[in-house]
Amino acid sequence: MFLTRIGYGIIYFLDLIYEIIKSTINVAFNGVMRRNIDPIVVDIETVLERPVSQTILANSISLTPGTLSVDLDSENNIIKVAAISPRSKEDIIPFEKYIKKMLE
Repeated sequence: MFLTRIGYGIIYFLDLIYEIIKSTINVAFNGVMRRNIDPIVVDIETVLERPVSQTILANSISLTPGTLSVDLDSENNIIKVAAISPRSKEDIIPFEKYIKKMLE
C-alpha cells in the first residue's frame, strides 16, 4: 500500500512537470500570436475529500501557466479557477486522479 502511494506520487510529479511544460509552450505561443486569449473564471468540482488533497490540487493548478486557483471551498469540494482561455475540466485538472490515489 505504501509503495503504491509512492508510485502514484512519482507519477503525479512527472505528470505535473509535463503539464507545466505543455502549458508554458501553449501560453507563450498564444501570447505571441495574440489569439485564443479569453480569460474566464470557472468553478471546478473535485472528487477529492480531504482538505490536504484539495490544497495540493489547487496549488498544482496555480503552478501550471495560464491557470490560477482563486478560491477553495473544502466543504463543497469546489475550486474556483481563473484560466487564460476556456478549457475543459480535464484540461485544467488532469492530475486529480493521481492525487486521489496518492493521498486518499
